[in-house]
Amino acid sequence: MKLLLLAFLLPATALALDNDYARVTRTAATCPQANMPGCGDRVIVALDNIEIFVGYVKRNLSRGEIIVFERERAFPPPAGEFFEVVIKPDHPPVLSPPEIIPPEKNAMLYDGERYFVFEEKLAPGDTRARHSHSQRVVIQLNKTRLQQWPDGEPEKFVEISIEKPGFSPPVIHVVKNVGDAPLFGIVIEFKPQKK
Repeated sequence: MKLLLLAFLLPATALALDNDYARVTRTAATCPQANMPGCGDRVIVALDNIEIFVGYVKRNLSRGEIIVFERERAFPPPAGEFFEVVIKPDHPPVLSPPEIIPPEKNAMLYDGERYFVFEEKLAPGDTRARHSHSQRVVIQLNKTRLQQWPDGEPEKFVEISIEKPGFSPPVIHVVKNVGDAPLFGIVIEFKPQKK
């Protein structure tokens, strides 16, 4: 009930994504206290230079940098532009592709028990070999264009919008950056469920 009320009270521009797995808000910390009902871990993604306190230590983050607060840790809302990604603690089982193939050319930022966070990078004209993803929250920070070859589907072109969080289904594919700018984004990917 509290989270429903919270979503109702947020400005329409603050709620960027809300589903059974995650809630993403822009420049609104909806779960700053430890162990709040309906709130799991929180990932803060800086959209500009921001300041945030971790305990009594002030941290400065630049665009695209992240910080993860496990469910048991409180934090004061950051000063500046950011996304708060809340991992919902009782989300449904994670959907994963039939084969797990780690993507190349990305930078791992956080590796937790139930999800990991990486910086997605791909230079213009560069191709990422066949790889897979489970369900994931994607926050792109550059505008570019991708050509993709998903397993079992025709090739497609994807226009990358900036600062518009999305939730993507599992996939196995090859990707080429056919745009003029590098692909640069933050991905919070759920780990496959253990059988």
